Amino acid sequence: MEHLLPWLRLQFTPGLGRVGLMRLIERFKTPDQAIENAGRWHLAGLRKGLAPAIPASTDSKVQKACERLDEMRGRLLTIWDTDYPQRLTQISDPPALLYCCGELPTAPALAIVGTRHPTDFGRIFTRKLAGEIAAAGIVIVSGMARGIDSSAHLGALDETGKTVAVLGCGIDCIYPPENDGLYRQIVDNGALLSEYPPGSDPLPGHFPGRNRIISGLSLGTLVVEACCDSGSLITAEFALEQGREVMAVPGGVDHPTSYGPNLLIKQGAHPVTEAEEIIQILGLSGCHANRNAVDESDVIDLHEPAGRVLAALSLTPRHSDELTLESGLTPIELSVILLHLELQGYAEKMPGGRYVRGRRAPQPKPPTNTSL
Repeated sequence: MEHLLPWLRLQFTPGLGRVGLMRLIERFKTPDQAIENAGRWHLAGLRKGLAPAIPASTDSKVQKACERLDEMRGRLLTIWDTDYPQRLTQISDPPALLYCCGELPTAPALAIVGTRHPTDFGRIFTRKLAGEIAAAGIVIVSGMARGIDSSAHLGALDETGKTVAVLGCGIDCIYPPENDGLYRQIVDNGALLSEYPPGSDPLPGHFPGRNRIISGLSLGTLVVEACCDSGSLITAEFALEQGREVMAVPGGVDHPTSYGPNLLIKQGAHPVTEAEEIIQILGLSGCHANRNAVDESDVIDLHEPAGRVLAALSLTPRHSDELTLESGLTPIELSVILLHLELQGYAEKMPGGRYVRGRRAPQPKPPTNTSL
């Protein structure tokens, strides 16, 4: 990992930002040469006083970052490397350095972002939609935050798809901490990315910059739920500036989390409610060609009354008491049916005794008895 030291020394130099680092490499070609010619930095158009602040190779921050990257089997991608994400090079302010853990997918990507405090519908809908898009071979990119971000990553993982999490901290920092399991799944089925070196804390100022990378990696950005002050709207703004597609899921005007998507739609974003719409907007319809045939062959024909119970489920949670009353079944009979539907992936149990349609439930055939 010795080759990392000069890069880390430059990145940890106080006052030397992304633009300054790029000027140095443009002028001196390599980080080693830049450090050796620190006395000539004024020729690169940088302000005076930066060169004496370059940390030594033995500096504790430099050493710790290098060790952590080595322990994680991570690597550094620079904008001058051939394996740096090509789409990121097209934005106006690409990160000079990216720290990566896992295998960075090269397939087309969609960014899915939203509030950290979604409704049950938003969380379930996002997971289902992300799974359908990932199953079509499209990479799901998000920020691994609570709420919609986490649901998007989980949806991709449900379908053994690929997903990328762009962090507002070092890739050795699991934030939020409850996403420890998700963090490790993403490493095994995609990649963690950050422009901040290992050891960096998740500071508030890091996240707007993180958002430009999320949108920059992707062909388009989808906002599912977002309040008026949501950082997801910043991501959508970056996508617009970068010439990428912006999409939003419309919502009821009585929900605060519908404000962001509805505002984006008013401003010209594509309103979407289905995976196929998103795939077409991205110009990737060919990726979805085989999925319709699979869905049609998967249509199920459950025996009654299981078919009626499934037909009554949607992405809006329904309490078991409500289902019992409408179905005419006893609580025990309904409980047995719901358990079987859960085991098949056709139903999902929510907190509080509520149920929703499962992510793996295909469109059922219309039941002969439609009363429920």
